[in-house]
Amino acid sequence: MHHTMEMFHKAMPSLRKPCAEDGAAVWDLIKSCKPLDENSMYCNLVQCEHFSDTCIIGEMDGEVVGWVAGYVRPDDPETLFVWQVAVSEKARGTGLGTLMLNELLSRESCAAVNRLQTTITRDNAASWALFRKFSDIADGELTSEPYFSKSEHFNDMHDTEHMVTITMSESAKAAA
Repeated sequence: MHHTMEMFHKAMPSLRKPCAEDGAAVWDLIKSCKPLDENSMYCNLVQCEHFSDTCIIGEMDGEVVGWVAGYVRPDDPETLFVWQVAVSEKARGTGLGTLMLNELLSRESCAAVNRLQTTITRDNAASWALFRKFSDIADGELTSEPYFSKSEHFNDMHDTEHMVTITMSESAKAAA
């Protein structure tokens, strides 16, 4: 009984912009979140420093437990492309993924954004669930189509990535 009560009193992670010093912790988090593709630590350092306005860290007790890497598409300033979402085992079930996406969209850097895009492989059930939930909360319309194909783009070394687009309603965007 006591263990169950602890679950209900789990502290909500705090959210903040990343900095270069977070790169190694983000890299470690991503490595622990299978089936996410690992990037180089250098890539995560650059994301934390150069894209801090469109990336977010979730922390609990000083530990990085959540990460969203994203950027506003250079060819489409109304679209936030979410490169990666990672939530550690200890923060799962807190709604952290949705919370981080909402926080990103409320930032000044995303003021013109009314679409969110990401790519997901068919077998990544956790990512599909997160983005379907986010679409429902944002009163959005979710569509998907094959984008980077296993044979054409990945030389048969990676499953096809499906482009997921969530077009948000005006009222949901105003609420964010």
